[in-house]
Amino acid sequence: MQSEKPKRLSERTVDYGLAAMDFCEALPHTAAGRHIAGQLLRSATSVAANYAEASEAESPADFIHKLKIAQKELKESRVWLLFASRLLPGSAVEALRQESRELLLMIGKGINTVSGRLQGRKIEA
Repeated sequence: MQSEKPKRLSERTVDYGLAAMDFCEALPHTAAGRHIAGQLLRSATSVAANYAEASEAESPADFIHKLKIAQKELKESRVWLLFASRLLPGSAVEALRQESRELLLMIGKGINTVSGRLQGRKIEA
């Protein structure tokens, strides 16, 4: 049996945005639900867009800057997920929160790696 190939970070950011879209559709159509859905939808889907921009960065500093924007959007998404958990508790919100934690770690690692290279430090794999 062949194990499944791990997804690339670019694919995971897109999957995260798509999962957030599905989750937002399930939120109640109340004033609070619509507000949270709109904010979460914007922040969660922008992670993939900012990561895609980082992959086309013009310099290492530009790459870091764009990754930091993706990181900020993930952190914002986590806040909206916290609010959303009040309206729709359960495994769907927890799965999104877990994926956001993992994406934050991976993007943070990328920022640290490139920052270290810019500062001339040897980076351990």
